[in-house]
Amino acid sequence: MITQNPKMQVLQKQIETASKEELTLMLYEGGIKFLNQAVIALEKEDFIKSNNLIQRAEAIVREFQLTLNHDYEEISKPMDQLYDYMHHRLVEGNMTRDVEIINEVLEMFRDMRDTWKEAMKLAKAVKTA
Repeated sequence: MITQNPKMQVLQKQIETASKEELTLMLYEGGIKFLNQAVIALEKEDFIKSNNLIQRAEAIVREFQLTLNHDYEEISKPMDQLYDYMHHRLVEGNMTRDVEIINEVLEMFRDMRDTWKEAMKLAKAVKTA
């Protein structure tokens, strides 16, 4: 996909050259960005915008859920349940326009992103050792 927008061209290049680990981190960052913007939109009572942003975060949660590796059930099963919970809360927060619910999921995204970053650092350290 070719676009004239320089920012979109940079993002497209980042996506094309990113590792699986970096793509996962980008998804976490995207979810955080969308939910931050959704909270602002909700506070401004821009419900159309907040709905679109929350749905984008929902899509990220579903992507995480769909790409779980179920070969490792001791990890994938609780992660699947967590993603279900996050999705349910996003739908509920969107329907009720409840900023607190959206902030709850936003915190989950932040915690997961921070954990993922740490795991990436540890994996890199093990590779170089």
